[in-house]
Amino acid sequence: MNKFSNFLDRVSSPFISISNWLLRLSLGMAFILHSYGKFPLPPERLTSGFEFWSIPFPEVISSLVALGELISGIGIIVGGFISSSLGNVITRLSGGAMVVIMIGAFSLVHRDWFVSGKIFTTEQFFLFVLGLFFMIKGNK
Repeated sequence: MNKFSNFLDRVSSPFISISNWLLRLSLGMAFILHSYGKFPLPPERLTSGFEFWSIPFPEVISSLVALGELISGIGIIVGGFISSSLGNVITRLSGGAMVVIMIGAFSLVHRDWFVSGKIFTTEQFFLFVLGLFFMIKGNK
């Protein structure tokens, strides 16, 4: 088993430096693409959902959600290119924004998923976890 483990280490070692980029690019693009469907602002479907849930200022809040998804998606990607502490801060703030957005989505749109266990079978849970990962880890 040790030989096989060493073999896998040798095969994967050239890719270690890009492993975080696989997560970063996937997460960033997912948020950018999720925001894309919400433009032009204010997003009609999201606004009507917020009106249904009696969220105050539904047009403003839904526009902020769309912009938050877009900016955090871009921030996760761009933050990785900046090697200074600024890049670390951009990455962490973007990850934190993603966590807040996903908590909002779970609370409003997908609240029944917690009861049924469906939350663990959807991409939304993984978007939340990856956002949490970058919020905690930053660029380190």
